[in-house]
Amino acid sequence: MVYDRLPRVKITDLLLEVGGWTGFSECFAHRRSGRTAEDRNALLTVILADGINLGLTRMADTCHVATLRQLAHLHDWHVSETAYSEALARLIDAHRPLPLSGLWGDCTTSSRDGQLFHASERGAAVGEINARNGNEPGVSFYTHIPDQYDPFASCVIAATAGEAPYVLNGLLYHATGLSIEEHHTDTGGASDHVFGLMPFFGYRFASRLRDLKERHLHLLPQQDAGALLAGLTGDPVAVGHVADHWDELLRLVTSIRSGTVTASAMLRRLSAYPRQNGLALALRELGRIERSIFMFDWLREIDLRWRAQAGLNKGKARNALARALFFNQLGELRDRRFETRPTAPPASTCS
Repeated sequence: MVYDRLPRVKITDLLLEVGGWTGFSECFAHRRSGRTAEDRNALLTVILADGINLGLTRMADTCHVATLRQLAHLHDWHVSETAYSEALARLIDAHRPLPLSGLWGDCTTSSRDGQLFHASERGAAVGEINARNGNEPGVSFYTHIPDQYDPFASCVIAATAGEAPYVLNGLLYHATGLSIEEHHTDTGGASDHVFGLMPFFGYRFASRLRDLKERHLHLLPQQDAGALLAGLTGDPVAVGHVADHWDELLRLVTSIRSGTVTASAMLRRLSAYPRQNGLALALRELGRIERSIFMFDWLREIDLRWRAQAGLNKGKARNALARALFFNQLGELRDRRFETRPTAPPASTCS
């Protein structure tokens, strides 16, 4: 019934109208001169070609707004990942204060989810593709969204890469005015290292953990588990090791906060280090404390479980929209020619 009341308009007219409200098209400035595109219709046509995966060649043949050469020039000199990120920030900041948006949430919680987009060619080595995605090659777009459904950060990772190292990237490196307090993931985005780092940046990490009953609780030394938790506890937390490497942990957090190194780069490196690495072990022990506290909260608070599930459902809904819009070329990424290379999937930007 609601959809029947919406006016039927062309998507290009809608983009022009929203651009007039928010000025998001001004973010696609010339890489060298900094001037905005003179032909706004042609610029939005290029963005639309990216969003629906049509490609510039077919878009030029279809819309007749500009020639392929003009569209390719705009794509080469005006469209970039940074421009998409800034434009998306403008859209989110304009959408957030609307009364209707407040019905979905207050933008203090967020969630993330990865979405696989297949490529058009088969991988040379089937062993490089994980069991979850099969032997069809592709890349995963790892997207963060707040409770108001606006994707505020997205990055491209390999289909075989773990998702946990990229959780903090989206929270720390975005151009919006969002103030996220609690972040939700599924099991793929959780690790003890992530649990250990999150509190340093003021985030509560609430991950829906698979096989929760099989995970160990880690108590402090000399802390009695009691008869009820006796079978659920693992090794005690090495508090002394954390204290010995506390200064290193603070230097790590400072480096990530200042942008000297990205969170994903450090988390990947720490997870790959051998067990005897002091900093990696200290962060793991700290994460065990945070995860154990979270597991108690998860079992006790029904509202926490509801918020986490609702947040992850919003991510799935956003992925369904992206899949529906990214429909041309069978929804596959194809890089054979420049004019068919998509910059990003719909409703997201890379950062």
